[in-house]
Amino acid sequence: MVFWEGYVSDEAMGTIAPIVVYWLYAGFYQLLPPLDMYRLHSRKEEEEKNSVPLVSVVKGVLFQQLVQATVAKLLFLLTSTADASGTMIQPSIPVQIVQFIVAMLVMDTWQYFVHRFMHQNKFLYRHVHSQHHRLVVPYAIGALYNHPLEGLLLDTFGGAISFLASGMTARTAVIFFCFAVIKTVDDHCGLWLPGNIFHIFFQNNCAYHDIHHQLQGTKYNYAQPFFPIWDRLLGTHMPYVLLKRPEGGFEVRLKKD
Repeated sequence: MVFWEGYVSDEAMGTIAPIVVYWLYAGFYQLLPPLDMYRLHSRKEEEEKNSVPLVSVVKGVLFQQLVQATVAKLLFLLTSTADASGTMIQPSIPVQIVQFIVAMLVMDTWQYFVHRFMHQNKFLYRHVHSQHHRLVVPYAIGALYNHPLEGLLLDTFGGAISFLASGMTARTAVIFFCFAVIKTVDDHCGLWLPGNIFHIFFQNNCAYHDIHHQLQGTKYNYAQPFFPIWDRLLGTHMPYVLLKRPEGGFEVRLKKD
């Protein structure tokens, strides 16, 4: 039993909810006070280093979400196994947990190799992936600011493949896609807030991903959005140290062996 049952179908919820959750969570970060004592980069750095205005970022994210919603709608339409009454038998909770974990691992695998290839292929980096790196100083709303081709290949296809490979139902997918969105936004929030559960339970967090956005770290820390498994296995893992800046906030510095 879920709160939207009887009001909205699981398929419609799986299409719309991740978009709503993205703007609610990213908007929450955007509306916070400056919190200079927790920032990974100063506001001056953000203004000077980022080469794309917020309006363009918002437009880019909205376009990617339009594509994602279209693909999600088609995906659910093609994979639905509901009976004539629209009822779908849901698997047990343990099965759903296994499916959730499988989807996380599949998404990590897909995104790692596609992301890394976009850095290694000079044409793709220059004409596609470099758009995301125009935000040298990441912030929450820009988490899904990508070239449309990257948005399709990396995020949209990655989500679809994770859904198909795990065998989860549309109802489980609602929770999975919303969680993936929240994690992705948090990884780009640029704030090292005390008590943040993503910093506690995930090594792959906003500081880890901040290294990748730095000029000297672009060949490292490709893993996203959940675990740094592939970085560690394939030699692209770059540890970091968090140093307090005298003027307030933190600096994420590469920790080379």
